[in-house]
Amino acid sequence: MQNKIVTISRQFGSGGRAIGKRLAETLEVPCYDVELIDKIAQESGFAKEYLKESGEYRPYSNWFFNAFTTGQNGSHMTNQDYIWNIQKKNILELAEREPCVIVGRCADYILRDAAFADCLKVFIHASLAYRAQRIVQVYGEQEVTPEKRLKDKDKRRSAYYQYYTDMKFGDCRNYHLALDSSAFGLDKCVELIAAVY
Repeated sequence: MQNKIVTISRQFGSGGRAIGKRLAETLEVPCYDVELIDKIAQESGFAKEYLKESGEYRPYSNWFFNAFTTGQNGSHMTNQDYIWNIQKKNILELAEREPCVIVGRCADYILRDAAFADCLKVFIHASLAYRAQRIVQVYGEQEVTPEKRLKDKDKRRSAYYQYYTDMKFGDCRNYHLALDSSAFGLDKCVELIAAVY
C-alpha cells in the first residue's frame, strides 16, 4: 500500500511553509520541515543554522574551494553532498513510514520513483510585491531591501534544485499543482490542495 504524500516546493516568501503546516493539520498527518532539519542535524553532526543555509546552496565546482569543504568522512564529497545524501535517506524513510506533508528539500524529486509513495507535488508561488510585504511582516526588517533578499534566495534555491535534480525550479511541468498564494491566499491554497489530495 502506498502512503499519500504531499511535497511542497515554494518561492521564498510565498507562504509555502505556512501552507504545509496548515495542510498537515487539515489532513491530520505530520508535517516535516524544521523537523526534517532537526533529524538531519542529529545524523550529520552539523548545526541546524548551517543546514538551513546549506540547503539552498549548490556545491561549488571549484576544486580549490572543495579542498576546504571535504566531507567529515574524509572523502572528496562536499559538505553539501554529504547533507544531500542524509536528507535523501531521511525523506525516503519518512515517506515509507507514514502519510505526511514534506516542505522543500527537493522532496518532490527524491520521491519521484518511490514505489511506496503516492506523491502529490505542489509548487507555491506569489507576486514579488506580495512576497516582499510578507517577509517584512514574518521575518522583520533586514539590512537589504526585501526585493533584493527575495531575488537572492530565489536564485540560490533555483541553483540548488537544478544542481541536484537536473530540473528547473518552478517549472510547472515538474508539479501536479501550482498555486499563486498572492491570488488565492494561504487558506484557499490549503483548501485546494486538500481537495486534490
